[in-house]
Amino acid sequence: MNLDKAVMIFAGCVVLTSVALAFFISNWWLLLTVFAGCNMIQAAFTGFCPIVYLLRAFGIPAGCAFKGKNQADSE
Repeated sequence: MNLDKAVMIFAGCVVLTSVALAFFISNWWLLLTVFAGCNMIQAAFTGFCPIVYLLRAFGIPAGCAFKGKNQADSE
């Protein structure tokens, strides 16, 4: 698994968790889905995603979208 796939899995889990919490607890949990969606949109434009730092700390290798400066220079 690479970083790109891990970010998509995490985003999907956040959205599904938010929908489940909205269904069972309170509709206010849908704001978490809005936050996740806005974060995905800004990541598409800027290439910056906060969860990438945590996933890199776990040792997940970079994919195409979230390459570090050293990896991008080596190609």
